[in-house]
Amino acid sequence: MNRKNIGRVALTALPFLLALAVDLVLFVTHRDRLPSQLASHFVGNGRADDYAGRTSYVVVTTVLLVGIGALWTLMTARGRFRGPELKRMVAGGYALAGFLGYLMAVVLLVNVDAAQDAQGRAQDVSFPMWQLAAALGAAALAFGVGLLLAAPLPVTEQPSGGGPDGNGERIALAAGEVAGWARSAGNRWLLPVAVLACAGGVALLFTTGWIAAVPALLVGLLLVSFARPYVAVDRRGITVTGMLPWPRVHVPLDRIEAAVSRDIRPLAEYGGWGYRIRPGRTGVMIRSGEGIVARLADGRDFAVTVDDSKTAAALLNTLIDQRRTEH
Repeated sequence: MNRKNIGRVALTALPFLLALAVDLVLFVTHRDRLPSQLASHFVGNGRADDYAGRTSYVVVTTVLLVGIGALWTLMTARGRFRGPELKRMVAGGYALAGFLGYLMAVVLLVNVDAAQDAQGRAQDVSFPMWQLAAALGAAALAFGVGLLLAAPLPVTEQPSGGGPDGNGERIALAAGEVAGWARSAGNRWLLPVAVLACAGGVALLFTTGWIAAVPALLVGLLLVSFARPYVAVDRRGITVTGMLPWPRVHVPLDRIEAAVSRDIRPLAEYGGWGYRIRPGRTGVMIRSGEGIVARLADGRDFAVTVDDSKTAAALLNTLIDQRRTEH
């Protein structure tokens, strides 16, 4: 690992380590004022309905912040992020660490000096729902700090984002010959991120209740469904399906004017991953790297990142030529 990567790793891991340090310092300084069983799960009105021991709080907080921080750092260090997209990736880690660190700190502080019942469980403890808004505010502030700290990172030229011009490569097909192309478009980081999103949802379920947990769980399940998407190109056009029948993205062949294979930077060009909608373009972004970019009849581009996209784009152009000849 060179010096540049060491700096990137340190900058990305820093917010998670700081959040963990703050939470553990709060625990140590308030340990003698905590009940034996902390209120750890709260329902919609903010009242506690489940409890966890002091050790459990330390373990959950450490595993949550260290686990997510390690994965985020690994994605940033090994991912092909450049310039603005790298800065936003680093800043996103600051926002996530700020959000999780704030929530775990509040769960601890609302238990300070709480009365105990015969089993040592905290009594009359509540988690005000406005604390969720405060956690989002902390995340926004941390995101800004992350952008400032990431400013010195080197900037490289962003991709032009140009679409196909109709002069792309073709695949030779005999008259009446039928051809198709299909490939999985997996991302080795997407499944772990999906699992962590689900784990985060479970953690929120046990700390703040279902109001905050349900969105995280839905995002995690959606990511799981598209952890190994399947891209197909044939006479029907482009079809992208996940591990489940839904969601499914289909672009009919008669809407496609031309196709090309090129390198795609999802964060810089599309603002992130997943199904993206941007001015003049839509796409299914699974990872950075090569992908199919199809120019549609309305002038917009549709893109999907997948290996062997050169073959897929060439087949699309051939099928488009056949369609025009038939009509």
